[in-house]
Amino acid sequence: MAVYSKTINLSITIVLVGIFLAGIVPENAVAQNCGCPSDQCCSRWGFCGTTDEYCGAGCQEGPCTPASPTNDVSVADVVTTGFFNGIIDVADAGCAGKNFYSRDRFLEALNSYPRFGRVGSVDDSRREIAAFFAHVTHETGHFCHIEEIDGPSKDYCDEDNTQYPCNPNKGYYGRGPIQLSWNFNYGPAGESIGFDGVNMPETVANDPIISFKTALWYWMNSVQPVIGQGFGATIRAINGALECDGGNAATVQARVQYYVDYCDQFGVSPGDNLTC
Repeated sequence: MAVYSKTINLSITIVLVGIFLAGIVPENAVAQNCGCPSDQCCSRWGFCGTTDEYCGAGCQEGPCTPASPTNDVSVADVVTTGFFNGIIDVADAGCAGKNFYSRDRFLEALNSYPRFGRVGSVDDSRREIAAFFAHVTHETGHFCHIEEIDGPSKDYCDEDNTQYPCNPNKGYYGRGPIQLSWNFNYGPAGESIGFDGVNMPETVANDPIISFKTALWYWMNSVQPVIGQGFGATIRAINGALECDGGNAATVQARVQYYVDYCDQFGVSPGDNLTC
Protein backbone atom coordinates (compact mmCIF):
# COMPACT_ATOMS: atom_id res chain seq x y z
CA MET A 1 0.00 0.00 0.00
CA ALA A 2 1.29 3.44 -0.87
CA VAL A 3 2.43 5.64 2.00
CA TYR A 4 -0.03 8.45 1.32
CA SER A 5 -2.83 6.06 0.49
CA LYS A 6 -3.04 5.14 4.15
CA THR A 7 -3.99 8.67 5.09
CA ILE A 8 -6.47 9.60 2.36
CA ASN A 9 -10.09 8.83 3.09
CA LEU A 10 -11.43 6.73 0.23
CA SER A 11 -14.65 8.69 0.21
CA ILE A 12 -12.68 11.81 -0.68
CA THR A 13 -10.94 9.87 -3.40
CA ILE A 14 -14.18 9.13 -5.22
CA VAL A 15 -16.08 12.34 -4.59
CA LEU A 16 -15.49 13.59 -8.10
CA VAL A 17 -15.58 10.26 -9.90
CA GLY A 18 -17.53 10.93 -13.03
CA ILE A 19 -17.37 14.71 -13.25
CA PHE A 20 -14.12 14.47 -15.16
CA LEU A 21 -14.07 16.75 -18.18
CA ALA A 22 -17.17 18.68 -17.11
CA GLY A 23 -16.83 22.23 -18.30
CA ILE A 24 -13.19 22.05 -19.32
CA VAL A 25 -13.33 21.22 -23.00
CA PRO A 26 -11.86 23.87 -25.29
CA GLU A 27 -14.27 26.28 -26.88
CA ASN A 28 -13.51 24.73 -30.25
CA ALA A 29 -14.51 21.24 -29.10
CA VAL A 30 -17.28 21.11 -31.68
CA ALA A 31 -15.27 20.16 -34.71
CA GLN A 32 -15.68 21.43 -38.22
CA ASN A 33 -14.31 20.00 -41.43
CA CYS A 34 -10.71 20.89 -42.11
CA GLY A 35 -9.85 22.59 -45.34
CA CYS A 36 -7.17 24.85 -44.00
CA PRO A 37 -4.89 27.07 -46.08
CA SER A 38 -1.50 25.47 -46.67
CA ASP A 39 0.16 27.64 -44.03
CA GLN A 40 -2.29 26.65 -41.28
CA CYS A 41 -2.70 23.53 -39.19
CA CYS A 42 -5.83 21.44 -38.75
CA SER A 43 -6.19 20.87 -35.00
CA ARG A 44 -7.36 17.65 -33.39
CA TRP A 45 -10.78 19.29 -33.10
CA GLY A 46 -10.87 20.10 -36.80
CA PHE A 47 -10.15 23.83 -36.70
CA CYS A 48 -7.58 25.89 -38.60
CA GLY A 49 -4.89 27.98 -36.96
CA THR A 50 -1.18 28.53 -36.50
CA THR A 51 -0.61 28.42 -32.73
CA ASP A 52 0.48 25.40 -30.71
CA GLU A 53 -3.16 24.66 -29.90
CA TYR A 54 -3.64 23.88 -33.59
CA CYS A 55 -0.18 22.67 -34.64
CA GLY A 56 0.75 20.79 -31.48
CA ALA A 57 -0.60 17.55 -30.03
CA GLY A 58 -3.31 15.99 -32.18
CA CYS A 59 -2.59 18.13 -35.25
CA GLN A 60 -4.13 16.34 -38.23
CA GLU A 61 -2.52 18.06 -41.22
CA GLY A 62 -0.60 21.13 -42.29
CA PRO A 63 2.67 22.43 -40.81
CA CYS A 64 2.22 20.43 -37.59
CA THR A 65 4.89 20.80 -34.92
CA PRO A 66 7.18 17.74 -35.11
CA ALA A 67 6.74 15.44 -32.16
CA SER A 68 9.60 15.17 -29.70
CA PRO A 69 11.61 11.96 -30.04
CA THR A 70 10.84 9.15 -27.64
CA ASN A 71 13.35 7.84 -25.13
CA ASP A 72 14.28 4.28 -24.19
CA VAL A 73 12.18 4.06 -21.01
CA SER A 74 10.20 0.84 -20.63
CA VAL A 75 6.86 1.73 -19.08
CA ALA A 76 6.36 -1.92 -18.15
CA ASP A 77 9.57 -1.82 -16.10
CA VAL A 78 8.28 1.20 -14.18
CA VAL A 79 4.70 -0.02 -13.75
CA THR A 80 5.67 -3.26 -12.08
CA THR A 81 3.23 -5.86 -10.83
CA GLY A 82 4.02 -4.73 -7.30
CA PHE A 83 3.27 -1.09 -8.12
CA PHE A 84 -0.02 -1.81 -9.89
CA ASN A 85 -1.20 -4.25 -7.26
CA GLY A 86 -0.21 -1.78 -4.56
CA ILE A 87 -2.98 0.44 -5.92
CA ILE A 88 -5.73 -2.05 -6.71
CA ASP A 89 -5.18 -4.09 -3.54
CA VAL A 90 -6.45 -1.10 -1.53
CA ALA A 91 -9.91 -1.47 -3.12
CA ASP A 92 -12.49 -3.58 -1.34
CA ALA A 93 -12.86 -7.16 -2.54
CA GLY A 94 -16.40 -6.45 -3.77
CA CYS A 95 -15.38 -3.58 -6.06
CA ALA A 96 -16.40 -4.03 -9.69
CA GLY A 97 -12.98 -2.91 -10.85
CA LYS A 98 -11.15 -5.74 -9.08
CA ASN A 99 -12.03 -8.15 -11.89
CA PHE A 100 -11.89 -5.54 -14.64
CA TYR A 101 -8.65 -3.58 -14.32
CA SER A 102 -5.28 -5.30 -14.42
CA ARG A 103 -1.68 -4.49 -15.23
CA ASP A 104 -1.73 -6.85 -18.21
CA ARG A 105 -4.76 -5.07 -19.67
CA PHE A 106 -3.13 -1.69 -19.14
CA LEU A 107 0.01 -2.84 -20.93
CA GLU A 108 -2.02 -4.27 -23.82
CA ALA A 109 -3.82 -0.94 -24.24
CA LEU A 110 -0.48 0.85 -23.98
CA ASN A 111 0.68 -0.81 -27.21
CA SER A 112 -1.50 1.71 -29.08
CA TYR A 113 0.18 4.69 -27.36
CA PRO A 114 3.95 4.26 -27.71
CA ARG A 115 4.66 7.85 -26.69
CA PHE A 116 3.09 7.54 -23.25
CA GLY A 117 5.76 7.84 -20.57
CA ARG A 118 8.54 8.02 -23.15
CA VAL A 119 9.06 11.73 -23.83
CA GLY A 120 11.85 13.80 -22.33
CA SER A 121 14.34 12.53 -19.78
CA VAL A 122 14.06 9.35 -17.75
CA ASP A 123 12.90 11.44 -14.79
CA ASP A 124 10.30 13.15 -16.99
CA SER A 125 8.97 9.74 -17.97
CA ARG A 126 8.73 8.56 -14.38
CA ARG A 127 6.92 11.76 -13.39
CA GLU A 128 4.44 11.34 -16.23
CA ILE A 129 3.69 7.74 -15.25
CA ALA A 130 3.32 8.78 -11.61
CA ALA A 131 0.95 11.57 -12.64
CA PHE A 132 -1.22 9.27 -14.75
CA PHE A 133 -1.63 6.72 -11.99
CA ALA A 134 -2.21 9.41 -9.38
CA HIS A 135 -5.21 10.64 -11.35
CA VAL A 136 -6.42 7.11 -12.07
CA THR A 137 -6.18 6.22 -8.38
CA HIS A 138 -8.25 9.26 -7.49
CA GLU A 139 -10.79 8.92 -10.30
CA THR A 140 -11.53 5.23 -9.65
CA GLY A 141 -10.95 4.91 -5.92
CA HIS A 142 -7.93 2.62 -6.32
CA PHE A 143 -9.38 0.88 -9.39
CA CYS A 144 -12.61 0.16 -7.55
CA HIS A 145 -15.06 1.93 -9.87
CA ILE A 146 -15.60 1.31 -13.56
CA GLU A 147 -18.46 3.80 -13.86
CA GLU A 148 -19.30 7.09 -12.22
CA ILE A 149 -21.28 6.80 -9.01
CA ASP A 150 -24.90 7.71 -9.81
CA GLY A 151 -23.76 8.27 -13.39
CA PRO A 152 -27.07 7.44 -15.09
CA SER A 153 -28.69 10.32 -13.24
CA LYS A 154 -26.26 12.84 -14.75
CA ASP A 155 -26.81 14.75 -17.98
CA TYR A 156 -23.60 14.90 -19.99
CA CYS A 157 -25.12 15.66 -23.37
CA ASP A 158 -23.95 18.73 -25.24
CA GLU A 159 -26.90 19.26 -27.55
CA ASP A 160 -25.03 21.98 -29.43
CA ASN A 161 -22.48 19.46 -30.66
CA THR A 162 -23.67 18.48 -34.12
CA GLN A 163 -20.73 16.27 -35.06
CA TYR A 164 -21.38 13.84 -32.22
CA PRO A 165 -25.10 14.23 -31.50
CA CYS A 166 -26.35 12.41 -28.43
CA ASN A 167 -28.26 9.18 -28.74
CA PRO A 168 -31.30 9.83 -26.49
CA ASN A 169 -31.15 6.26 -25.24
CA LYS A 170 -27.54 6.46 -24.08
CA GLY A 171 -25.71 8.09 -21.21
CA TYR A 172 -22.36 9.82 -21.54
CA TYR A 173 -21.42 9.77 -17.87
CA GLY A 174 -17.98 8.90 -16.55
CA ARG A 175 -16.52 5.52 -17.39
CA GLY A 176 -13.03 4.07 -17.32
CA PRO A 177 -9.76 4.77 -15.47
CA ILE A 178 -10.01 8.50 -16.16
CA GLN A 179 -13.75 8.89 -16.19
CA LEU A 180 -14.53 9.72 -19.82
CA SER A 181 -17.63 11.94 -20.02
CA TRP A 182 -19.73 13.89 -22.54
CA ASN A 183 -20.74 13.00 -26.09
CA PHE A 184 -18.04 15.26 -27.52
CA ASN A 185 -15.41 13.04 -25.91
CA TYR A 186 -17.03 9.65 -26.47
CA GLY A 187 -17.40 10.42 -30.18
CA PRO A 188 -13.78 11.22 -31.08
CA ALA A 189 -12.41 8.67 -28.59
CA GLY A 190 -14.46 6.00 -30.33
CA GLU A 191 -13.29 7.12 -33.76
CA SER A 192 -9.66 7.02 -32.67
CA ILE A 193 -9.83 3.71 -30.80
CA GLY A 194 -12.32 1.85 -32.96
CA PHE A 195 -15.69 1.64 -31.24
CA ASP A 196 -18.99 3.49 -31.58
CA GLY A 197 -18.61 5.98 -28.75
CA VAL A 198 -21.84 7.82 -29.48
CA ASN A 199 -24.14 4.83 -29.82
CA MET A 200 -22.31 2.38 -27.59
CA PRO A 201 -20.64 4.40 -24.80
CA GLU A 202 -21.16 1.47 -22.43
CA THR A 203 -18.31 -0.27 -24.28
CA VAL A 204 -15.92 1.70 -22.07
CA ALA A 205 -17.36 -0.08 -19.03
CA ASN A 206 -17.57 -3.49 -20.69
CA ASP A 207 -14.22 -3.86 -22.45
CA PRO A 208 -11.19 -3.31 -20.16
CA ILE A 209 -8.75 -2.80 -23.04
CA ILE A 210 -10.92 -0.10 -24.61
CA SER A 211 -11.45 1.35 -21.16
CA PHE A 212 -7.72 1.81 -20.62
CA LYS A 213 -7.37 3.11 -24.18
CA THR A 214 -9.89 5.90 -23.54
CA ALA A 215 -7.84 7.03 -20.54
CA LEU A 216 -4.64 6.96 -22.57
CA TRP A 217 -6.35 8.66 -25.53
CA TYR A 218 -7.43 11.60 -23.39
CA TRP A 219 -4.08 11.72 -21.66
CA MET A 220 -2.07 11.88 -24.88
CA ASN A 221 -4.31 14.52 -26.43
CA SER A 222 -5.04 16.80 -23.50
CA VAL A 223 -2.70 16.07 -20.60
CA GLN A 224 0.72 15.10 -21.92
CA PRO A 225 1.04 18.41 -23.83
CA VAL A 226 0.90 20.37 -20.53
CA ILE A 227 2.76 18.03 -18.21
CA GLY A 228 5.94 20.06 -18.51
CA GLN A 229 4.16 22.84 -16.61
CA GLY A 230 3.96 20.70 -13.48
CA PHE A 231 1.46 18.32 -11.92
CA GLY A 232 -0.95 21.18 -11.22
CA ALA A 233 -1.42 21.69 -14.95
CA THR A 234 -2.49 18.05 -15.32
CA ILE A 235 -5.17 18.56 -12.66
CA ARG A 236 -6.46 21.54 -14.59
CA ALA A 237 -6.45 19.54 -17.84
CA ILE A 238 -8.58 16.85 -16.22
CA ASN A 239 -10.99 18.69 -13.96
CA GLY A 240 -10.44 22.40 -14.53
CA ALA A 241 -12.37 24.85 -12.40
CA LEU A 242 -14.23 22.05 -10.63
CA GLU A 243 -11.09 21.61 -8.54
CA CYS A 244 -8.62 24.35 -9.46
CA ASP A 245 -8.61 27.99 -8.32
CA GLY A 246 -10.22 27.03 -5.03
CA GLY A 247 -12.91 24.85 -6.61
CA ASN A 248 -12.12 21.88 -4.39
CA ALA A 249 -8.84 22.15 -2.51
CA ALA A 250 -9.30 18.79 -0.77
CA THR A 251 -9.43 16.80 -3.99
CA VAL A 252 -6.48 18.72 -5.41
CA GLN A 253 -4.45 17.74 -2.36
CA ALA A 254 -5.60 14.13 -2.63
CA ARG A 255 -4.32 13.96 -6.20
CA VAL A 256 -1.06 15.66 -5.21
CA GLN A 257 -0.48 13.23 -2.36
CA TYR A 258 -0.89 10.23 -4.63
CA TYR A 259 1.45 11.82 -7.14
CA VAL A 260 4.14 12.59 -4.57
CA ASP A 261 3.88 9.06 -3.20
CA TYR A 262 4.25 7.48 -6.65
CA CYS A 263 7.17 9.74 -7.51
CA ASP A 264 8.81 8.58 -4.30
CA GLN A 265 8.23 4.96 -5.28
CA PHE A 266 9.82 5.65 -8.66
CA GLY A 267 12.78 7.44 -7.11
CA VAL A 268 12.16 10.80 -8.77
CA SER A 269 11.44 14.27 -7.43
CA PRO A 270 7.87 15.49 -8.07
CA GLY A 271 9.02 18.82 -9.45
CA ASP A 272 7.42 22.23 -8.97
CA ASN A 273 3.91 23.65 -9.46
CA LEU A 274 2.09 20.73 -7.87
CA THR A 275 -1.26 22.44 -7.36
CA CYS A 276 -3.59 24.48 -9.53
